[in-house]
Amino acid sequence: MVADLIESVVKILFIFSVNIGFFSPILGWVERKQSALMQDRVGANRADVFGFTLIGLFHPIADAIKVLTKEDFVPEGADRLFHTLAPFISLTPAIIAFAVIPFGGQYDLFGHRVNLIIADLDVGILFIFAFASLASFGAVLGGWASNNNWSFLGGLRASAQMLSYEVVMGLNIIGVIMVYGTLKLSEIGAMQVNFFNWGIFLQPVGFVLFFTCAIAENKRAPFDVAEAESELVAGYFTEYSGLKFVMFWMGEFLEIVTIAGLVTTMFFGAWHLPFVSDQMLVDFFRFAGPNGATILAILVNVATFFAKVIFFIWLQMTIRWTLPRFRYDQVMRLGWKMFLPIALINIFITGLVLLAK
Repeated sequence: MVADLIESVVKILFIFSVNIGFFSPILGWVERKQSALMQDRVGANRADVFGFTLIGLFHPIADAIKVLTKEDFVPEGADRLFHTLAPFISLTPAIIAFAVIPFGGQYDLFGHRVNLIIADLDVGILFIFAFASLASFGAVLGGWASNNNWSFLGGLRASAQMLSYEVVMGLNIIGVIMVYGTLKLSEIGAMQVNFFNWGIFLQPVGFVLFFTCAIAENKRAPFDVAEAESELVAGYFTEYSGLKFVMFWMGEFLEIVTIAGLVTTMFFGAWHLPFVSDQMLVDFFRFAGPNGATILAILVNVATFFAKVIFFIWLQMTIRWTLPRFRYDQVMRLGWKMFLPIALINIFITGLVLLAK
């Protein structure tokens, strides 16, 4: 019981530290620096400590100091309660969703069975969809409670877009569930120990559609019509400043990490190296002793998982700074008239293939 409690606390602290302590601040720097490199600019390089800029890595610290000192402005006529709640509602699902994403397998360490996932739920995929859908309430409430026409329009766009793409994203997951026969993300990851059993090979269409819909669900370019600066100022968070604005900003970045973690788990072998099983790693490090070999295998698996996550973060950033924004009608047409029929056809073909086996 004590060992289980310690294991749970360590896993929670690890995931919280990685997401809030590393990815959340560093992605702000990545957003600036990667866009600068793609546009042949220098990018963030002004903030320094004793003359050292470290290629702009001090900017996240400068940003944090700045937002902590900014005024928390609530516009006249706004609903103060919902105006305050909206950023929390947007940020919380992105943090909670990672609780059911495995970042490693199961290992015997010091006589204890270690499972590298915070909550190994039988309905892990449904849990993520349930909480991810809550983020739309944050955008809608933020837009409505601000008493601003541009914010209200942004909230309406966000609600319609997120509802539309949730439907298609859910249908794309059906193919994965049919192939692996489980809703448990840890089992889906474990089944991909064979390289040719990775989801990208079994559900290539599902991967493309899911990844695209996930970006749209996160309201990132080219699907950022909910905040469209050229049309709606800043959309649903136009009237936000200080820490509340940063919570919306953090929620968007953490959803990038969650998307990357889901894609890695379901389509790209989770924590597995190609053609290398967990047991093969333990056997390779046998020189370090039973527990030492297990620890080294855990480190390799966790590093592999987060290397894949970082790759998909980079890919999302690349797409964000490569493609122009769609018009609102194009976003809706793409979801309902193109992605939805393709997703249904993919389910039908997957069923036929499974029945033919």
